[in-house]
Amino acid sequence: MSASAEAEVRAAAAGLVAAFGAHDTHRYFAAFAEDATFLFPTEPRFLATRAAYEELWRAWEADGFRVLACRTRDTEVRVVGEGLAVLTHRVRTRLATKDAADGEELRERETVVFRRAPDGRWLVVHEHLSPEP
Repeated sequence: MSASAEAEVRAAAAGLVAAFGAHDTHRYFAAFAEDATFLFPTEPRFLATRAAYEELWRAWEADGFRVLACRTRDTEVRVVGEGLAVLTHRVRTRLATKDAADGEELRERETVVFRRAPDGRWLVVHEHLSPEP
């Protein structure tokens, strides 16, 4: 495993979490490849593209959704091939919703697959969230 690739993936993940935690939609979605796929525990359908997730995000926002904060722990990174890495971590997210304007906390586990883009950036190509047991 390349120590520099692992460090780059950790930095990309930190940027992703920071953008998500700040509800910085532009920066957040820029961290995903266009062909990224998504599985969320609250969403019955598989999202096959970043555009599908962006559409769902806008619907959530219209319903009062806003990310108030996000923090992670127990982060593990495995570079599994040239330009491919898997990150797992535990995520604590504080969200505002129409039912909880002051926020509610979600506790989840997440697997994120990164692929190095031709320009050298590490982009998310798959995200899978599940509730923390």
